[in-house]
Amino acid sequence: MTTSQVKEGKSKYEENALKDAIAILDFGSQYSQLIARRVREHSVSSELLPHSISAADLKRLNPKGIILSGGPNSCYEEHAPQLDPEIWKMGLPVLGVCYGMQLMSRDLGGHVEPAEVREYGRAMLTIVHHDKLFEGLDPTMESWMSHGDSVTKLPEGFAVVARTVDTPVAAIADELRNYYGVQFHPEVVHTRGGRQVIANFTLNICGCPPNWT
Repeated sequence: MTTSQVKEGKSKYEENALKDAIAILDFGSQYSQLIARRVREHSVSSELLPHSISAADLKRLNPKGIILSGGPNSCYEEHAPQLDPEIWKMGLPVLGVCYGMQLMSRDLGGHVEPAEVREYGRAMLTIVHHDKLFEGLDPTMESWMSHGDSVTKLPEGFAVVARTVDTPVAAIADELRNYYGVQFHPEVVHTRGGRQVIANFTLNICGCPPNWT
């Protein structure tokens, strides 16, 4: 931010810069750039932003939806990266991926604890409710997991929409508020239906026009 911007109290973010686009908030995942790429593969613009961005700055950018990336931390740790709580009041669709789902659950009143069984690698996902996020997908699909924590209590308004043998809460949804979370990584090729999951969120749930090149 320049000296003049500080004096005038202006944001470094250009107004409406993400109109019709997806804002991806980065919590340190090795796959964060890959999420941005997967969104763009559907002809939807996306921008990778720091997780510390304020709700005011995010509102200035005016995105159509938000994706919370994964990350190496546990959301309940003292110095774990957090989200401006005002972002939850913006009324935008949100998709939390891995750490992003755990942070969403904790921030909105759920519980996250160390998993009884850590998952790393391929896991068979069973969809128990075909909500908007899983529309068009088979009842079972191969997914890629990489987590040591699990959601053990859902926030109010959420339902479990997918599970694996070792993770009873593998995907969650609050369809009224358009909040979704997946414990697996839809952005990697090992998740067979991942491309469709991202398309469902960006195109159908957020309503992004596929006009980016």
